Amino acid sequence: MDIHGTSAIVTGAASGLGAATARALADAGAHVVALDLAFDGVEPVSGVTHVSTDVTDPIQVRRAVAEAATAAPLRIAVNCAGIGPSARIVGRAGVHDFDLFAKVVSVNLVGTFTVLALAAEEMARSTELEHGQRGVVINTASIAAYDGQVGQTAYASSKGGVVSMTLPAARDLARHGIRVNTIAPGIVETPMLATVSEEYRAGLAEGVPFPQRLARPEEFALLVTQLIAHDYINGEVVRMDGALRMAPR
Repeated sequence: MDIHGTSAIVTGAASGLGAATARALADAGAHVVALDLAFDGVEPVSGVTHVSTDVTDPIQVRRAVAEAATAAPLRIAVNCAGIGPSARIVGRAGVHDFDLFAKVVSVNLVGTFTVLALAAEEMARSTELEHGQRGVVINTASIAAYDGQVGQTAYASSKGGVVSMTLPAARDLARHGIRVNTIAPGIVETPMLATVSEEYRAGLAEGVPFPQRLARPEEFALLVTQLIAHDYINGEVVRMDGALRMAPR
């Protein structure tokens, strides 16, 4: 599918994977509506409209979807919003915080489904393109869905849900000409990693078989554009991890 002349929604777009994806789609000629809780201090980007949105709130998401569809047909939705706090099931402070577990699942899984469903609803109204296609949704999981580490029970559960949702979502939406794919990144250079030492970052990179470095947000964005362009990839989860398999800790 051609990106140029479409509208796209990107969540988690104030930084990291979402910001890089929003820029890449805008550079390819899409009108991008970038969603995040807040955009304080985020520099404006040509072709990108910032809309403060809680992805777990269907009313706010529906409003953002409607705004995206006013500029051009909504054909693309990319879910990058997510949180990843760490906590053991039973730790020194006691049992895992139940509200924290629910919040991680709410943002990472329920938020992803909310955006997917409401974006697909809008896409289904659009004019058919070649072979009946109308749009594509790309979700973000994590290799933690497969190789969850100590302290990642909530995070791995939420991302495992995103992985499991991919195929049935693609099957559900096939009748509307909407593809659904998921990217499962490994360790990516995000603002969170910018706060740790170079020595720690080097240690993370050493665990990656090849290329022996951390992934870059721009590489995630490139994969997004490639999945959009490849009309026959559907219902697929693509690991972007340099062949990394995470150790227990």
